[in-house]
Amino acid sequence: MRETFIDTMTGLLAEDPRTAVVLADISAAAFAPAARRHPDRVLNVGIREQLMVGVAGGLALTGLRPVVHSYAPFLVERAYEQIKLDLDHQGVGAVLVGIGGSYDRAAAGRTHLGPADVALLDTLAGWTVHVPGHRDEVPRLLRDAVASDGSAYLRLSTLTNDRAHPGDGSLRVVRDAGPDAPLLVAVGPMLDASLAAVDGRPVTVAYTHRPRPFDTAGLRGLAGGEVILVEPYLAGTSARVVAEALADRPHRLLTLGVGRTELRRYGSPDDHARWHGLDPAGIRRSVDAFLARVPAPA
Repeated sequence: MRETFIDTMTGLLAEDPRTAVVLADISAAAFAPAARRHPDRVLNVGIREQLMVGVAGGLALTGLRPVVHSYAPFLVERAYEQIKLDLDHQGVGAVLVGIGGSYDRAAAGRTHLGPADVALLDTLAGWTVHVPGHRDEVPRLLRDAVASDGSAYLRLSTLTNDRAHPGDGSLRVVRDAGPDAPLLVAVGPMLDASLAAVDGRPVTVAYTHRPRPFDTAGLRGLAGGEVILVEPYLAGTSARVVAEALADRPHRLLTLGVGRTELRRYGSPDDHARWHGLDPAGIRRSVDAFLARVPAPA
């Protein structure tokens, strides 16, 4: 996904003089050819992530469309105050493109773990968040985000599904178990693991790469009494949205994602998926336990 973003963004810089890229050393070498061609629109501020977002806010005030790129914990967590003030408070938009979300770079230690990024941006109003599940989904999402005027976050990952599921982010049924079946919503790269987890079980599976704004109309059309939400970031991030969408009907909700427990260990992304119960076996255990609990009669 990272390479696809760089290729697509390099093309956008050549096509649209309104676009600019702001970096904080991360991916600077990959953007070096573009920087030589567009030295006034490819800016590397060094390892100063807060400044990176501040510069993007200034560029947006001049009428440019800035794309800001770094690792998710540096881009969103470290620079959150600048996102809040230099973008939102100034009434300007930008496109944030994060890599290394959650535990993609687990081997680099706690500084590179960033499962809270989407939850943090969810404290701000009006942001669009895309979590593509395959690299082929990235170009269209990036181009659409750059063409708009609002603020958007593209959360890129080394995790991937086997194939792309393009679309505008509306819930897309990829496994239909019937109208009364429990509904599992898989976000971005969690689709394949979720499908494997419920293989042989009567569970409908729907996919989205756009958790914000969440497709609440689609959810209401698909959901019965039981909803399972599988997200590749902090567990429960979208619980509020689902609960509000189904507030007028009885339902049970299971939210799966990255846990809040401090693991204090390195390991690989596969290790972290297993430790957080986000591998197929872990998702299956959680889903089976959830569906086995029959609610008490009213």
